[in-house]
Amino acid sequence: MHRIKLGISSCLLGEKVRYDGGHKLDPFLAQTLGGFVEYVPVCPEVECGLPTPRESMRLVGDPEDSRLVTIRSGIDLTERMLNWARIRVEHLENEDLCGFIFKSKSPSSGMERVRIYDKQGMPHKTGIGLFARAFMERFPLLPVEDEGRLHDPALRDNFIERIFVFQRWREMLKLGATRGRLVDLHMRHKLQILSHSPADYRIMGRLVAGAKGKPLEEILDQYGGILMSALRLRTTPSKHVNVMHHMLGYFKKQLSPEEKQELLEIIEYYRLGHVPLIVPLTLLNHYVRKYDEPYLKLQHYLKPHPLELQLRNHV
Repeated sequence: MHRIKLGISSCLLGEKVRYDGGHKLDPFLAQTLGGFVEYVPVCPEVECGLPTPRESMRLVGDPEDSRLVTIRSGIDLTERMLNWARIRVEHLENEDLCGFIFKSKSPSSGMERVRIYDKQGMPHKTGIGLFARAFMERFPLLPVEDEGRLHDPALRDNFIERIFVFQRWREMLKLGATRGRLVDLHMRHKLQILSHSPADYRIMGRLVAGAKGKPLEEILDQYGGILMSALRLRTTPSKHVNVMHHMLGYFKKQLSPEEKQELLEIIEYYRLGHVPLIVPLTLLNHYVRKYDEPYLKLQHYLKPHPLELQLRNHV
């Protein structure tokens, strides 16, 4: 597959575009994840024509119809920002993005919990940055996060898992979606979906099984929406344990009693929080290779993202 393209707030890559002339370089995003993705940097304030440095600004008014206003001089920049944002998201459609990483707390780029000030000048963390809102409304299926939330190992694992799934989904559509390709994509992601949402796992299974009786476009629209919403649900140790026990069933005839007992013990250690997820999955991967289990060899659950990122060492 092609290198994944991600939109990102420019300051997170070390570009000096902040209101104070500084940056907010995030080493993990710029260097570690940057080795596996191609970034499309965006700075709403600079790109809409504001200088660097510049007067700081904030959101005021109603969360559903907020205004972007400079703090000291009270200049309303709302229309300027919205007009630019409408054009920018249109251009971003041509970039084939698989996700976006926003700058947290930013009145233009914050995706949630941005301070918005009421008539009394009191702040409430209920705002959404103007550009972030325009982007998410235009691309509702795309995985999005902010760099603050990505400091949480579980959220980081979830986001990066989703961008790789979205890339595979988009590649299938580019190749020319057929019922056969949809069935194949679903089959390869079954355990991954199960680890997030057993309920959606069952719904998607029925949807794919009944695909022959409905227009393909209708099936694809439904499937894509459910797929990305299911993966937004956080995994839990109990969900992972359920998936790993499910996988154990594929080795009923191959594993010796001692091997089975060892695997069950390590899975239980994971459930109790004594070892990270990578430990039982490494042993399962070993058995998949040792016994050449054909179905499990195809499951993205066992390798949802590059091992070099070490994401499952921390969850």
